[in-house]
Amino acid sequence: MENNKLFSEFPPISTEKWEEVINKDLKGADYEKKLVWKTIEGFNVKPYYRAEDLQGLEYLDSNPNQAPFTRGKHADNNVWDIRQDIKADDLAEANKLALEAVERGANALGLCACKADSVEKMQQLLKGINLEECKINFTCSKNLLDTLKIFAEVVKANGYNPEKVYGSANYDMYGHALLFGEYRGGEESCYKEAKELVEFAKANLPHFRVLTINGRHIHNAGSNIVQELGFTLAAANDLMAHLTDMGVKVGDVATSLVFNFATGSNYFMEIAKIRAARLLWSKIIEQYNPCCDCCYKVYINATSSIWNKSVFDPYVNMLRTTTETMSAAIAGADSITTNPFDVAYKDADSFGYRIGRNQQLLLKEESYMDKIVDPAAGSYYIENLTNSIAQYAWEQFLAVEAKGGFAKAIREGYVQDEVAQMAQRRDMDIATRKTTILGTNQYPNLLEKMGDKIEKENAYGCGCKDKCCNGKATEIKTLRLYRGAEAFEQLRLDTEKSGRRPKVFLLTYGNLAMRKARSGFATNFFGVAGYEIIDNAGFKSAEEGVKAALEAKADVVVLCSSDDEYAEITEQACKGLKGNVKSIVLAGFPKEMVDTYKGYGVDEFIHVKTNVLDCLTKFQKLLGIE
Repeated sequence: MENNKLFSEFPPISTEKWEEVINKDLKGADYEKKLVWKTIEGFNVKPYYRAEDLQGLEYLDSNPNQAPFTRGKHADNNVWDIRQDIKADDLAEANKLALEAVERGANALGLCACKADSVEKMQQLLKGINLEECKINFTCSKNLLDTLKIFAEVVKANGYNPEKVYGSANYDMYGHALLFGEYRGGEESCYKEAKELVEFAKANLPHFRVLTINGRHIHNAGSNIVQELGFTLAAANDLMAHLTDMGVKVGDVATSLVFNFATGSNYFMEIAKIRAARLLWSKIIEQYNPCCDCCYKVYINATSSIWNKSVFDPYVNMLRTTTETMSAAIAGADSITTNPFDVAYKDADSFGYRIGRNQQLLLKEESYMDKIVDPAAGSYYIENLTNSIAQYAWEQFLAVEAKGGFAKAIREGYVQDEVAQMAQRRDMDIATRKTTILGTNQYPNLLEKMGDKIEKENAYGCGCKDKCCNGKATEIKTLRLYRGAEAFEQLRLDTEKSGRRPKVFLLTYGNLAMRKARSGFATNFFGVAGYEIIDNAGFKSAEEGVKAALEAKADVVVLCSSDDEYAEITEQACKGLKGNVKSIVLAGFPKEMVDTYKGYGVDEFIHVKTNVLDCLTKFQKLLGIE
């Protein structure tokens, strides 16, 4: 058996042969349009990949835990930290939630230290937590250097060995500038503070990473994956350049950095993004002549996206966070933060935290993803995605370098403008339903009401109410953090607030398949605004449908039939409905008859190319809901 190759009886088939079969099946349809995915990142993805597509990818010659570390930092496992970020303002409440998280599987915590401004208060925050077993990550503080000094005193006072204490601090001067419009204390002061943080940590908390680059802010402002990665690397390089110019050792800066990426729902692309991040960081750090391999091993925390989360049909968010967490695990993230599924509209509670924690525990304990080294290895598809993302992110990185570095680029507004343009494009894709947000702009739960369940408007921040997390200056153009679902959600919330649900009557006629398809389309179309949908089994005539619509006291009537059969009913239906309902709509777009049907009285045509958001906004005004 040793000499027998598996499937040796099957002859190899060339790419040309595969292409012949594919083109035959396409029956003359355009190959590029039908099968090639044109990503918003700017590169195309083929419908399939083969071994020959891996030729020229140099990093494939390396093993896991070898430069350039594309394949991860572990040679014998794929372990990651289960991190839970506690968003609580009160110290006692934060400690309670932290203890619960540790007891039930978390081995890393994200904590706000704004109120832990003394040894006694820090002790209260960390009471009962073993600092040698659980990694502490300070997500927010009034003054991080003071926080680290207090934390170091607590470590010493409780008899912990600083060499066994691991964690991080969320010192992100660029992130603060992009969120709040200024460098806190000025740009040069921030570089000085960063230097002091590194020097203090290396002397007192040697395994504490005190510098963070939050690519998640760029992600949650609506960027694409290439922008998130390229801009994150540019920020890290700028910080590295400034601190080494100030006399800080390359190794000290590199081992003080944390890349905090957001992971979205684009499953395979998110896997490739994290792998590409390690590849490109190796390329960047190499230029600084690092002293050891540890400088190449960038620490990556992956946090589930907020941009793609929804208020309506919120349990769908559990599906989103599951794939996001799985992407991060397969890609080899060092730690993963799975946000509570309901973070979009309420403060986290024990249930939300538990679900997020358990998603990671299931991936470890039942799927064994922490046991397999580089699970994505050998996938022609993921390896090519990794290469494409790396190439395009590198171009983005070079564009920022040409501006003089990240700090200068954000002062000019270059980064912010690039992200805003991409966000606008993504918004348009959502508005036209080219991008589906399940339960929000497509397939809504028609009976759901969420207005009285919304506890907060902003899903961002650390949970504290201190000045450090609020306010905006105008020195630097800020990023707009938002969720892609917000515009559609507002339509439906406005309907709820109005106290009434406009009635949309579906006048179905003729061909069973076509009327059911178009009534289903119309149900989804108007359902996302929270309207009451009155569907029907089908009418024998236009007059019968009109009578039923008027008896139902419909506000909007949608004609649902085939293009050919619209010629039979549209004129009669419009005669009976015009002046008695607020709008007559036709599902579809029979191009040659549009002007004729408008002449009969059809007000609107809804179809797959309709800008649903704009159309429904007009209906809101027409129906008196604003």
